[in-house]
Amino acid sequence: MAEANDEKPRDDGPEGLNGPDGAENGLSNQDAQGGSDSAVPSAAVNGDGVLALNGNGYNAGDVRSVSIDAEMRTAYLDYAMSVIVARALPDARDGLKPVHRRILYAMHDMGLTAASSYKKSARVVGEVLGKYHPHGDSSVYDAMARMAQDFSLRYCLVDGQGNFGSIDGDSPAAMRYTEARLHRIADAMLQDIDMDTVAWGPNFDDSLEEPLVLPSMVPNFLLNGTSSIAVGMATNVPPHNLREIADAINFLIENWETRDDIGLEELMQFVKGPDFPTGGIILGSEGIKQAFATGRGKIMVRARTTIEETKNGRFRILVSEIPYQVNKSSLIERIAELVREGRLDQISDLRDESDRTGMRIVIELSRGAAPKKVRNRLFKQTALQQSFGVNALALVDGQPVTLGLKRALMIFIDHRVEVITRRTRFQLAKARERAHVLEGLRIALEFLDEVIRTIRESESAEAARTALIERFNLSQVQAQAILDMQLRRLASLERQKIEDEYQEIQGRINYFLSLLDNPALVRGLIRDDMQMLRDKFGDIRRTSIEHGEHGDFTDEDLIGQANMLVSYSAGAYIKRMATDEFNSQKRGGRGVKGMSTKNEDEVTDLIFARTLDTMLFFTNRGRVFSTRVYELPEGSRTARGAHIANVLNLQPDETVTAMVVVPNFDAAQYITLITRQAKIKRMDLSSFANVRSNGMIAMTLEPGDSLDWARLTTGQQEFMVVTRGGKALRFDENNVRPMGRGAMGVRAMRLLGDDAVVSLDVVRPDCDLLVILERGYGKRVSLDEYNAKGRHTQGNWTTDHSRLDETGPIVAARVAHPDDQITVMTANGIVLRTTVRDISQMGRATRGVRIINLDGGDSVAALAILYHEDLMRGVDDTGAADAMGREEGEELVAVEAGATPPEVGADDEVDA
Repeated sequence: MAEANDEKPRDDGPEGLNGPDGAENGLSNQDAQGGSDSAVPSAAVNGDGVLALNGNGYNAGDVRSVSIDAEMRTAYLDYAMSVIVARALPDARDGLKPVHRRILYAMHDMGLTAASSYKKSARVVGEVLGKYHPHGDSSVYDAMARMAQDFSLRYCLVDGQGNFGSIDGDSPAAMRYTEARLHRIADAMLQDIDMDTVAWGPNFDDSLEEPLVLPSMVPNFLLNGTSSIAVGMATNVPPHNLREIADAINFLIENWETRDDIGLEELMQFVKGPDFPTGGIILGSEGIKQAFATGRGKIMVRARTTIEETKNGRFRILVSEIPYQVNKSSLIERIAELVREGRLDQISDLRDESDRTGMRIVIELSRGAAPKKVRNRLFKQTALQQSFGVNALALVDGQPVTLGLKRALMIFIDHRVEVITRRTRFQLAKARERAHVLEGLRIALEFLDEVIRTIRESESAEAARTALIERFNLSQVQAQAILDMQLRRLASLERQKIEDEYQEIQGRINYFLSLLDNPALVRGLIRDDMQMLRDKFGDIRRTSIEHGEHGDFTDEDLIGQANMLVSYSAGAYIKRMATDEFNSQKRGGRGVKGMSTKNEDEVTDLIFARTLDTMLFFTNRGRVFSTRVYELPEGSRTARGAHIANVLNLQPDETVTAMVVVPNFDAAQYITLITRQAKIKRMDLSSFANVRSNGMIAMTLEPGDSLDWARLTTGQQEFMVVTRGGKALRFDENNVRPMGRGAMGVRAMRLLGDDAVVSLDVVRPDCDLLVILERGYGKRVSLDEYNAKGRHTQGNWTTDHSRLDETGPIVAARVAHPDDQITVMTANGIVLRTTVRDISQMGRATRGVRIINLDGGDSVAALAILYHEDLMRGVDDTGAADAMGREEGEELVAVEAGATPPEVGADDEVDA
């Protein structure tokens, strides 16, 4: 035990675990050896507290009595602050932790700029370890490798050559294999570092000096963010877009006098939110706003996915972008694990098709799977959706501070003001030194002969310098410059160059003085630097933001009001397109190609709506879904569109049969539903104001029946119900009492044989019943020919039922005004637009005239109406009109499958 006292004490902390005099933090040797009195048998403490020599002549030194609690607290705080300041937290000015700053400076000192050749990473690591960073080589190499990873940093600071790791979690190749140099944007961070722009401090062995912060023209703290864990605290700052940050900084500079009045809302006009290098989608803006305001917040990030149909009728989910800092391999392994556990039982295959062109994770679904429902489960159970906790903690004047957006920007501006001010002082001093030398040369040129004589008469250079100083009142520097001046400088041209240089130096001195006297000029230089960086390195956002119902912006703020034509096919493909895709033609025209359909995929509905309207989708099972028109996939006239599975969470064997466009849920009082077997139900429209994403029950159906039609009504209107076999029934809507969502409804019409309902419309004044038959025939019939009858009657014939073999059954029927325009689409995708007035008005029991010439095997599939009031009124920019945009006092017309009124441009009214 006594022999242990001869060992040297360890040095394990800022002062080791030992006190300054070698005692182990106040613990006596007895304490160190467990309190045994036999540890130092011959030693005793004298009156001065000094331990006397023991029998072996060992002096134990000064022994102090301290509290173990106080000593541990002090030692831990010293250690914690050392980690916080010297290793873990970034500086708010340049956004770098010490290891990153040392790497960048070492590479700059080695001449590894963006214009130089690559050098082995091992050389860089050795330079950093030997001069600045006395820690393990792996920590330095990992930090350098991260600065070269485009999936880790939004703007890479190191330009790496070789394998520097991957988003799959692969480690970088050994440092002896990879090469590196500074990236161009990193050169801007180190620019002017040799002009005394920043403070310097000694390295670990006091043999060299290193910068305590970089000049950093780049606002790196916000651009690339950072993530680290210190002692008792952590920081997690997301990356942002350079263009947005530069615009915000320039906005602050341009409004410097009123900067204290600038609020977060004004800054968020420029900085929309974080912009992650891996892209993705940020859900909502409340988390962004909270993080920008307080420096802390939670941001929900979701992968970017699409759903597509395969050739065999199944669906697949494609993932092209994943949330920031998510390991792709681990993500795929997690999905596979959930599939094996049976928690994701609708996935049949999973593979990674990513390559150098981009990310592509393919998730194949089983037959009959609901793709949107599977995708939602993936979001919930995997890292395809996860939160990013923002904690913008950084060092400000050596102290950890949580920073909001505005303060972080102001700290960067103040830092750049200091850098430019110090650079200007440095340049001013250099300019004055040069001007001082040039003043001496000007004196020498003015008294050239006397200067030459003085030098020739001197015995030595020292004597000549002394004589020049005494004779012409020069400084030693000026005298030495005269002695060093070459004879060729005495030529007239060279003398003029000296004079020109002197005048230029004087101009620069005046400019530097004006900069130091005018802070506004300094801020102007910062603004110019930011604009240069924005133009040189700026790019578009990679991460999109979807503002939810709790966001700062409404849909009206983000989406322009426009009239759209929504097409829906029998194969469940849906799209929206501009109404001016089609021109008006005369009756009997051939039409234009309207949609690329798959084999045997017929267009069933053609609907007009505005982008900000709400669309209700009713299914054959009596359920209803809701979405906004602008959320539907947009395509050209000839595009096939996207499958409805991208929009709705449909169950297997569930199809959309009716679609209703609702501009405003307060604009109509009722919505009326009717089934194929003539069951009708009227209910409050407000019942569908808040439809869940997975749908809700709209009507209970009998076995074998299907909900096919829906209309908006005011409560004081009449219905026209038309069947496929040629019957039409007119009756008052009050014959159908309002019911609840779960009701089955009542019988609307008595059907003959296997007849079925093909149309439900609302009677309007000065209108006719427009009837379109399957083989291209059609006609207008005056509504006066249809007497109002009671519910559950057969109605009247509305076509020549004896010639149905020739004309085909009724496909569609609409209540239309002569000035309205109709759009007819065939099963092969041919579209014809014409005015109702061009169609002949005939009696109920007639065949009609040919509306569209059909190719062999083609047939009419859908009909839509453009109401003449909307042709005159134009686009409703406010979104506050009634359900149909009618004038006050006019009747409300149903907005449903092919009957929604859009505005049409001038080109649409021109005959083809």
